[in-house]
Amino acid sequence: MTTELKEAVPPASSRRTPRRVPFRVRLRRNRGRIARRLLAAFLALIVLLCAAVVVAYKLTVIPEPHPDTVVQSTVFLDEKGAYLGRRGPVDRQDVPLSQVPRYVQDAVIAAENRSFRTDSGVSPKALVRAVAAALTGGERQGGSTITQQYVKNALLSPEQSLSRKAREALIAVKLDRTRSKDEILQGYLNTVYFGRGAAGVQAAARNYFDVDTKDLTVSQGAALAAIINLPSYYEKAGSDPKVTATLQRRWEWVLDAMAASGNITAKQRAEARFPAFRFYPPGATDGQRQYLIDVAAKEAADRLGITEDQLAKGGYTVRTTFDLTQQDSTAELVKGLKSAKGGVRLHTAVVGIEPGDGAVRVLYGGSDYARQPFNDAVSGAVEAGSALEPLTGFRFGAPLTALAKTTAPTPLKLTSAYAAVAAGGVYAAPYTVARITRDGRTVYSAHPDRHRVLPEMATRAVDALVTGPPAKLFTAGAGGGSTRRTVWTVAYDTRLALTVALFADKPGQKKDTTVPAQLPANPSPTAFTEQTATQLWGRLR
Repeated sequence: MTTELKEAVPPASSRRTPRRVPFRVRLRRNRGRIARRLLAAFLALIVLLCAAVVVAYKLTVIPEPHPDTVVQSTVFLDEKGAYLGRRGPVDRQDVPLSQVPRYVQDAVIAAENRSFRTDSGVSPKALVRAVAAALTGGERQGGSTITQQYVKNALLSPEQSLSRKAREALIAVKLDRTRSKDEILQGYLNTVYFGRGAAGVQAAARNYFDVDTKDLTVSQGAALAAIINLPSYYEKAGSDPKVTATLQRRWEWVLDAMAASGNITAKQRAEARFPAFRFYPPGATDGQRQYLIDVAAKEAADRLGITEDQLAKGGYTVRTTFDLTQQDSTAELVKGLKSAKGGVRLHTAVVGIEPGDGAVRVLYGGSDYARQPFNDAVSGAVEAGSALEPLTGFRFGAPLTALAKTTAPTPLKLTSAYAAVAAGGVYAAPYTVARITRDGRTVYSAHPDRHRVLPEMATRAVDALVTGPPAKLFTAGAGGGSTRRTVWTVAYDTRLALTVALFADKPGQKKDTTVPAQLPANPSPTAFTEQTATQLWGRLR
């Protein structure tokens, strides 16, 4: 290496390290570029999210309702339309929105989702709260729209997860864009739970107020709307003072909201009174009515040519021939009869039939359906004895030909025979179902099946043998004196044929069997049936 080259290379100690620029300075110098990059990334993320939502929305299919929200119960009414009871796995009957008074619709909207008529099916604020709660593990958030509630109740599982909540929102938006608000509200009102086992507004109207939806008042509609928030708590309204007071405050809040939005007038708000509720849980008379429903359900299924299970799930309305007022009077009158000693059980059966028509107005088959579902009035084969003595010597026409030879007729058949006497010898087949409707359309109507079974001279002969007035009264029985096992009292005129039967049984030697037993002498069985028949006659006619 030459001397000149060595001199051209500076010594290592004289070299300087490049000065390092502080991070804050570099950040300040490049903040514009960084901001542009972050904004671009954020916009790209937004675009991707929007694209994902659009794709998810396009792929979202509105599912079919759950089977449980499609199944409807069958409702039974008495002859005047009073609620008798129901059969079916779910206490629910669909009603068209046209049968829901507008003020009931407005009450539900005021209580649950005041922007329902104008929103897109979801509440963004509620959705954000729900997502935040799911991500942080916080308390579950409410505030869903009516559309979202309908989707959750009828179309999706009750699972609580972020993915299900997102799917609920997508379906709600799609439902809102493809269905009318009235369709959504109708579906919601027919599926939302109101407590007391009632799914849907029709079942709720009956369970809380014993009326149809179309007959709800402004006050009753506001009360039902207030219940939706906490149905399992508010179902005790009317029987629990604390629950009732709490519900009344919410009821007032709903009415105030309706008045503020112009859904009801100031006069309607001022005149509103907190409604009276049916007592809950139901009393013993509701259980006694199961005897009536058993008989009517079997007959209704036979008339329609379907099974009783199909009837229960079919959403039918069965108008029966029973008179609940008379039925309850009968149950009240005979409930005081006590069982005898030594394992002997006393049974009372009461049947009331309209002569010449066959409509069964009263059918008392037992005191406690829960302990004895067997109906003594229609299936109790009790000893006839001399019950048909006034008809001895006269030949019955069909379908009562075999009755005179029967040693153990049912109270129903015996009553139908005397109803024929009351109708001048014309027999009308007993029936308990007057009309069956479904979706507002009549699918069955009863037509009395009449046949002459006795000559007129026979009816005059029978009338001469029995006492009266006010009604023709005849008492007979099986066995005699202290061995009497069955006592009948029949009362009739042209309007009603009424039978009161008293009999006894005791456990047989074989398991789950019974055998006839002697009636106790005190109180007098004859006096009991005659007194009961006379008292019932005064109440029923």
